[in-house]
Amino acid sequence: MTASAYRDHLGRPIVAVTGMGIITSLGQGLSDNWAALSSGTSGIHEINRFPTEGLSTRIAGTVDFIGIPVPNAVERSYAFARETTIEALADAGLSGDFNGPLFLAAPPIEPEWSARFELADRSPASDHPGDAYERFLTALRQRPDPAFHEAALFGAISERLADRFGTRGLPVTLSTACASGVTAIQLGIEAIRQGRTTRALTVATDGSLSAEALIRFSLLSALSTQNDPPTRASKPFSKDRDGFVIAEGAATLVLESLESAVARGAKVLGIMKGAGDKADSFHRTRSSPDGGPAIATIRAALADAGMSEGDIGYINAHGTSTPENDKMEYGSMSAVFGEKLVGIPVSSNKSMIGHTLTAAGAVEAVFSLQTMLTGTLPPTINYNNPDPSIILDVVPNKKREAQVSAVLSNSFGFGGQNASLVMALEPA
Repeated sequence: MTASAYRDHLGRPIVAVTGMGIITSLGQGLSDNWAALSSGTSGIHEINRFPTEGLSTRIAGTVDFIGIPVPNAVERSYAFARETTIEALADAGLSGDFNGPLFLAAPPIEPEWSARFELADRSPASDHPGDAYERFLTALRQRPDPAFHEAALFGAISERLADRFGTRGLPVTLSTACASGVTAIQLGIEAIRQGRTTRALTVATDGSLSAEALIRFSLLSALSTQNDPPTRASKPFSKDRDGFVIAEGAATLVLESLESAVARGAKVLGIMKGAGDKADSFHRTRSSPDGGPAIATIRAALADAGMSEGDIGYINAHGTSTPENDKMEYGSMSAVFGEKLVGIPVSSNKSMIGHTLTAAGAVEAVFSLQTMLTGTLPPTINYNNPDPSIILDVVPNKKREAQVSAVLSNSFGFGGQNASLVMALEPA
């Protein structure tokens, strides 16, 4: 191949995906996840991690089959990230030190209330209630608690991953709400395009589901309360949708310059053609109703990829199943694709795995690539009561065989974080 064959429309190195790993409530590993997802299986179930009596939402997509030494969100998130990275590196045919940068999307977690209460119980008494922080520090100095300490460190997960897999440089930990997984991938893409590395490890993980997290999202009226049966609660683009189903998971993608991948004889799973991101200052949690920032995000991703609306054969929607977000996303896609939208299949993985929060963008990128590799469009399940104001081909309830060569994947998150990816099977 000539040198120009390894460059994109702007003269930048083409970025290939050479390894993938995934964990969701459907199971561990790409094979099991894809078999379940493409068959329309739901991973949503009743919560058994903590008591849910009296709560309006009692269901989730928790991942409870990965062993952890200490039951907290940091250990869960690290374990998920570790296992998906092991799978992705094996898929890429890489061993030994990775020798490239690590970009990790991780939830902005804090020690859970049970751990805080335990610490408070052994903190020394004080005549000044306002000095709780000093009391906690005194208690930890008297009896160090490494697990609690690590649970309070935002960068702990990436440091452990860097040590385990031999990444290069300072590991980057980021959190851009529901767009985090795409942001991690975008940073990896840019590092390769800028010539700073020939490979990057991009990981997104979220094991943060706790009673506190459930209650906080419930207070925002963001969660579905249709608890029975759990498998039917997430119903994106349906008229009777009432909120998202909170979930856990992780995904790792190994990114390499196409030239490097070909040189070492690596299997190329797909191409990261373009990425776009835009901020939305409308509200702390709600997206702008006119969809302006989301529209700009999709257009930015297409422009970065050097592609037009007509090049997209499938859209992996953000598709949360919340009344406002689904309506906004539909309006945004309609503004970009116009009349072409009715002919483009648009489905939501979240109908089966729930919303994996920080991990969602990377999880859905893996499923998007797998859609192209297998020629199978995963369904949007629970689509039995269509919303007449949302006219989409959602691949209702059953998978569809169709070969597509380019996919758009959207992630529109809290705090105005919007990001989209354009992926393809082959370089132009």
